[in-house]
Amino acid sequence: MSKLFWRPCVADKSSLAVACRSVLTTENPREKAAMARRVTEDWRNGKLRRDRQAPTDWPDRPARPPQPELLPPRDMPRRKMSRANGRKAQLHALAHIELNAIDLAFDLIGRFIDAPLEDDFISDWMKVGADEARHFLMLDERLSELDTQYGDLPAHDGLWQAAFDTRYNLLARLCVVPLVLEARGLDVTPTMMEKFQRAGDEKSAKMLSIIYEDEKTHVFAGSKWFMRLCEDRNLDPAACFREQLKMHFGSALKPP
Repeated sequence: MSKLFWRPCVADKSSLAVACRSVLTTENPREKAAMARRVTEDWRNGKLRRDRQAPTDWPDRPARPPQPELLPPRDMPRRKMSRANGRKAQLHALAHIELNAIDLAFDLIGRFIDAPLEDDFISDWMKVGADEARHFLMLDERLSELDTQYGDLPAHDGLWQAAFDTRYNLLARLCVVPLVLEARGLDVTPTMMEKFQRAGDEKSAKMLSIIYEDEKTHVFAGSKWFMRLCEDRNLDPAACFREQLKMHFGSALKPP
C-alpha cells in the first residue's frame, strides 16, 4: 500500500499520530485545511491520545493536488507588485507557503510524537497548524475574489524540502523551519504589506497583517522548544543553532 495515500483504520481513530497523518494524506487543499482544524479541535477536547512511539512508516511527502506545477526556486517567475497579476502571484505564493506550513506542523507532531517533551509541545504545534489552515483559507478566498484559484500559477517546493532534510532531527527541524524560514517571513512581510497598500489593495494588506501577528507566535514556539531541547541536552543554544544551520540549511544566512 502506498505511504502517500495511506488511510487509518477505525481502530486507530483515537491515535494522535493517525490523526496527524490524516492531514498529510488529504490531497484537496481546502479539505486539508478543514482536517487540520478538526484534528486540532479533537486534541483540545481530549479525543486523541498521544502515541508512545513514533510511527515507523511515516510518509516522506504529503499528498498534493495535481496543480500547481512545482518548480525549483531559481526557476520561479519574478513578481512585480505594481501590477495586478503580480499581486495575484504574490498571494498565490503565500497560499502555497501556508498550505505547506499546515503539513509542516502536523508532520512535526506526528514524526516527533515520542520526543521527551510534555503535551504542551503538541498543543503549541496544534495551534500553529490550525493557524496555518486559517491563513490558507483566507488567502484562497482572496484569490477567488481576484478571479484566480490556488494551482493556477507555479510554485516551488523549498519548504517541504527543508522538512524532508530534517526528518530525523527535531533540533534541526526547529532550527531550519520556524527559526530561519518562518522568521525570514517575518522580516519581509512588513515591506510586502506596504507594497499592497501602495497598490491600493488594502484588503490584502490587512490580511497579511493578521498573518504577520500569528506568525510571530509560531517563531516564538520554535524558539521556546529549541531552547528547551538545548537545555535538556546541555547544549549551548547559539553554538547549536550555528551547527544545525551548517549541517542542514546549506548556505550562510543573508540579511535581514
